[in-house]
Amino acid sequence: MDANKIKKMLKQVEDSMAAVSFAEEGQFESANNLFRRERRVLLALKEGSLDPKTLKYAMNSAMRIHAKLDILYVSAPEAACEEGGPVLRQFESDLRHAGIEYRLNRRSGCLKQEIIDYTNKEHEVLFVVVESPGSLDRDCKKSGVLTELWKNLRCPLVVVTDQAGA
Repeated sequence: MDANKIKKMLKQVEDSMAAVSFAEEGQFESANNLFRRERRVLLALKEGSLDPKTLKYAMNSAMRIHAKLDILYVSAPEAACEEGGPVLRQFESDLRHAGIEYRLNRRSGCLKQEIIDYTNKEHEVLFVVVESPGSLDRDCKKSGVLTELWKNLRCPLVVVTDQAGA
């Protein structure tokens, strides 16, 4: 069994035992809070390819399942992480207007590697939303190693594509 799965199971048992202790003492709110896990959707974006359909899909998904949204904005390795332009600024405005909590993470390099690193670190991510499979390998130097790591992605990957182009 994977070491991360064992750690996760042990954490769940520990939280359950703590919740039982709080419940026995009549502190039901505290007991209930131990079982409330943060739910997050990761929207992975590559600089220069911000598709409004992908942004809308991620926003609607987060809203429907009452999750917070993490935006991973990755630029080319040699470029400084820029703001993302008017499309990203408008999207942030839409998120605030809809009342969706979000956090914007700027990185540079290989989008695929950044997704793997992010989901390995952030265990609350339920699934990852990306625009197209073509943008995942751009700026990646070690594709063979990444392909093996990609098979072990901690959560589902949702690819939003234009059906006319498919």
